[in-house]
Amino acid sequence: MIEHINWYPGHMKKTRELIQENLKLVDIAVEVIDARIPTSSRNPVIDDILKNKKRIAALNKSDLADDDENRKWKDAIEKSGVAVIPMNCVSGAGVAEFLKLLRALKDEKNRDRVRKRPLRLMIVGVPNVGKSSLINRLTGRKGAKTGDRPGVTRGKQWLNLEEGIQLLDTPGILWPKFEDPKTGLNLAFCGSIKDEILSMEDLALELVSVLQSKYPGMLAGRYKLDEISSSALENMEAIAIKRGFILPGKKIDYERAARTLLDEFRSGLIGKITLETAGGF
Repeated sequence: MIEHINWYPGHMKKTRELIQENLKLVDIAVEVIDARIPTSSRNPVIDDILKNKKRIAALNKSDLADDDENRKWKDAIEKSGVAVIPMNCVSGAGVAEFLKLLRALKDEKNRDRVRKRPLRLMIVGVPNVGKSSLINRLTGRKGAKTGDRPGVTRGKQWLNLEEGIQLLDTPGILWPKFEDPKTGLNLAFCGSIKDEILSMEDLALELVSVLQSKYPGMLAGRYKLDEISSSALENMEAIAIKRGFILPGKKIDYERAARTLLDEFRSGLIGKITLETAGGF
C-alpha cells in the first residue's frame, strides 16, 4: 500500500488563516464534499475551525457515486442536524434546491428586521471537490477559476449570487498528515492530491484492489475481462492487454494502463462508485 501521502503547500496554511479571519463575516458555511468519498473528503481541520457555525453539506459529484450510497449518506448527514443537498455542479443538478434553501435561510435571518441584511455564506472544502464549479453554477457565469487539478482557486473572492445573498470563496484546504493511510489514497484516487507527487502505477494498483473487492462486476464489464483475479497486478495486466497497451518487445505499458484506469474512474466511465459506506458526520 502507498503510505504517508501528505501534501500541505504553504497556500493551504494561509487558507486556514483566511477562513478563521473571515468566519465572523458569514452566516453559513457550505462544505462541499465528494460523494464518492464523503469521509475522506471532509477535512477535520474544517470542523475545528467552523465549530458551531451553521452549515450546509453539498454532496457533490453525486452523479458519479452509487445511488444507494448517496441516499444512505444523505440520511446519515441529516441525522447530525446538517442540511445536505446531493448535487452535480457540472450539470447543475441540485442547484435549484440549494438556492431555495438559501432563500429560506435569508428570510429567516431577516424575519424581525426592518432593515434587511444579506445572507452571507462561505464555501469550504478540500481541493478538487467541485467548489469552483458550484460557484459558477450559483453565479451563472465563469466567476471562479476551475480545473481538474487540485489547487486551481486562489485568494479571497466575494461574489453576489442574487439579491440579498453573498458568497465568500476560499481555496481548498488539506491537512498536514492523514491519520489513516486510506484517507490519502481515497483523495488521490479522486484527484484531490496532485498526481505529480505520486506513482501512478502504484496508485492504479491500489484502486484496482479496491474495485475488484467492492465493484468487481463494473471492473470486469468496463474492461471486458473474462474473470476477476484476486491479484490486482494480474487484473491490471489483463486490462492493459484488452486495451492494447503493449510496448515493443511485448512488454505491458503499465503507465498508460494506470492513467487510463484512473481517468476512467474519475470521470465515472467505470460506473457509479462510492468508496466509503455511510457513517457518522
